[in-house]
Amino acid sequence: MSAVLTSIAEDKPKLETAVIGGGCFWCTEGVYLIVPGVEKVVSGYTGGHTENPTYKDITTGTTGHAEVIKIDYDPAKISYKELIDFFWYAHDPTTLNRQGNDVGTQYRSVIYYLNDEQKKIAEASMAEANKEYDNRIVTELSPLGKFYVAEEYHQDFANKNPNQGYVCAVVKPKVEKFKKKLAEFQAKREKVLP
Repeated sequence: MSAVLTSIAEDKPKLETAVIGGGCFWCTEGVYLIVPGVEKVVSGYTGGHTENPTYKDITTGTTGHAEVIKIDYDPAKISYKELIDFFWYAHDPTTLNRQGNDVGTQYRSVIYYLNDEQKKIAEASMAEANKEYDNRIVTELSPLGKFYVAEEYHQDFANKNPNQGYVCAVVKPKVEKFKKKLAEFQAKREKVLP
């Protein structure tokens, strides 16, 4: 009698990746961690010219990097388009190099695409979102270069530090505001599904 063995990997969904920056990565990470279909969020740096940058390097604003998150998601549960459509509600894409009190090029609004399809989707989403704002969206759209994982203490920061001042004053309110958009999205999706 022979047994057929299947790989555990076959049971796992094939994940895809999106990379975005919407100010401090603690905020964008907090928002995307609650999106159904998002399997993993990693805070990091990309878009600069310094090799192996540290958080201390990034905060100077001289490395050219942006604080970003890398999102691994299940495309059977959420699309790249939906992730990018959410992006416009996760931060203010009309402010150049700042989000609230966080000021500098490291806090720029940016979408790093991995291929031409992602670029097209992001461009179309941005054009549609621009209709909803009084000011023009200033989000940078660039091909992804080298992604550097941020220091371990930055990963899942808000959940690990729920009483930290910035988390209480900035991250939690953004996540709560985003939950309303997420609920609207889920309600619309349920109406469309049979």
